[in-house]
Amino acid sequence: MKKILLMIIGISCIGMSANAASVVATVNGEPITDIDVTARTTLMTKQGKTSTDNRRQALQNIIDDNVKLAYAANFGAVPDDETVAKEIEKMKLGDLTATERAMANNAVKAEIAWQIVVARTVLPTVEITDADIAAERNALARENGLPIEMTIIRLVDIPADVATKLTKPKNCDDAMQMARNLGGVPQKFTALQYELAPDIRNRVIDLPRMTWSPVVDRSVLLVCDTKKTSEYGKLDEMIEQNAMFKQAMFIADQQLKQLRRKAVVVINDDRYKL
Repeated sequence: MKKILLMIIGISCIGMSANAASVVATVNGEPITDIDVTARTTLMTKQGKTSTDNRRQALQNIIDDNVKLAYAANFGAVPDDETVAKEIEKMKLGDLTATERAMANNAVKAEIAWQIVVARTVLPTVEITDADIAAERNALARENGLPIEMTIIRLVDIPADVATKLTKPKNCDDAMQMARNLGGVPQKFTALQYELAPDIRNRVIDLPRMTWSPVVDRSVLLVCDTKKTSEYGKLDEMIEQNAMFKQAMFIADQQLKQLRRKAVVVINDDRYKL
């Protein structure tokens, strides 16, 4: 009886082990288990990537890693283990189980390989226009501000009917005097665009020089002088590189979608089907 009981326990444990490591999907014949998905989900959480759909996203990430690595192998673009290990060390993921470390290794290796492929095959083909650079500059200006010194006049507690009497001044001094003549107490300050508070920056970013802004919270603004700093020259090169990189990543994303469609992906678990 004891022998039969032990056999039953043994069979039960084997069943539990098989279920725990059940294959939820395959990509080009390579199995992905539920344990792999759990490990990848844990890594995503450690990186601050959380959502209500984390497990499905984790599986998609594993599939993408396999697709990227298979494609990168055609170009000899797969990084060596030492390079991957250094990158994982920089990520400071803390203690990892063997499965989590394997997942981290695969994820980092795939990301580095994909960046190499993009640099070799996509970036050389990218052509950007003046409009692309202008759009990137405007986006940067709105998000963080540019190294442009701005002299701004602010008039607060101004009624809307008084604001309509403000006309285009000749210079900063003229703007100050105009505000005083209307009974206001204007404030004049100079700051770099990226030092401005976001609400002020957004109000002056598209404001032509010597033009009063619309009234917002009973205040108006006027940019009476601007000056590019020495940092601005280096910024042009960075903006161009950013515009090229964004265009390259867009093309690469389209390419990855095509590679996904060509890959043989089989989802065995209904929980992960779209």
